[in-house]
Amino acid sequence: MADERERFPLPSADESPGHSTRPASGQVAGYPPRAGEGANAMPNTIDELDFAEVRRAFDQAAASYDAHAVLQREVCDRLLERLDFMTLQPDRVLDVGCGTGYGLAHLRARYAEAACYALDIAPAMLHAVRARLPHVRWSRRALDLLTAYVLGTARAKDGIPCGHRSPLTHSLCADMERLPLASSSMNLVWSSLALQWAQDLEATLKGFHRALAPGGLLMFATFGPDTLKELRAAFAAIDDTPHVNRFTDLHDIGDMLVHAGFSSPVMEMEMLTLTYADLKTLMRDLKGIGAHNAASARRRGLLGKSAWARLEQAYETHRQDGRLPATFEVIYGHAWVGDKTQREDGRQVIQFNIGQRRRKLGLA
Repeated sequence: MADERERFPLPSADESPGHSTRPASGQVAGYPPRAGEGANAMPNTIDELDFAEVRRAFDQAAASYDAHAVLQREVCDRLLERLDFMTLQPDRVLDVGCGTGYGLAHLRARYAEAACYALDIAPAMLHAVRARLPHVRWSRRALDLLTAYVLGTARAKDGIPCGHRSPLTHSLCADMERLPLASSSMNLVWSSLALQWAQDLEATLKGFHRALAPGGLLMFATFGPDTLKELRAAFAAIDDTPHVNRFTDLHDIGDMLVHAGFSSPVMEMEMLTLTYADLKTLMRDLKGIGAHNAASARRRGLLGKSAWARLEQAYETHRQDGRLPATFEVIYGHAWVGDKTQREDGRQVIQFNIGQRRRKLGLA
């Protein structure tokens, strides 16, 4: 697997103390534009996704997902390495688009004292998470609390006695754009290769900001526009219908983070290339992880034999050293939540003690 990396620190919405121990050398206020971009460049147009199709595809792929998710595990491992540079010990961790739970298992091992929440739109994926990470039964939790109370050690945190804190995993079957969570309830929101399925990415990021407590961290990986560029070009050679989902540009994601209220966002990008003996093997891998074309304007039904032959012929022009490449542009990002003294509509939140102020004025 080949890779090329770039790193782009982004301007933040406000000044805040750094939370990362990664060296800050080389960081500048801004980032270089892509070729052809500038002040008058048109924004990326992202095809509208069929949400029901996305859920159906991942439900069907749950059983085969781990056998085909080589790239997904590699990206997740690289994202996990970035946590080594973060000074964070969260009480509550949310994995958005958890899949079968590979990343969540590592998060739970890293943050053994944290309550972990697995969120996915596909019920079958959450069943796989429960098989990988058995949930603690409520009867056992109640018994632990009662035992701690009887022994006089019931200084509990989140309802779990300190010194006997089981690594709970809570399952949430929900849309990432509509998190069923209280404001400021999470300390770490983590998402590895799921944000590309968001219908409205900026609204999703605002939801993450709402759910994160002050001082909380968002860390994610997603796909960029050059993902599957060879397959996109091959399909373009046979018809004008969208066959490959479109992905949001790194620069646009950075802007969305700032607009959502995050502080000190940092973006990185690398190109990873997988190679295949033939096109059928690539398509089998994509189907095995549920990565179907979910665009609302997609062509329904299977390709005919003639169209498939032309697709194979078009893809063959990319063959190198006897193998067919499949490029994936992987975008990594992290950003922090500040003190939340400003509302989404721009109004400032000012806190003061009315009783104390009245006493100072001699009114109480």
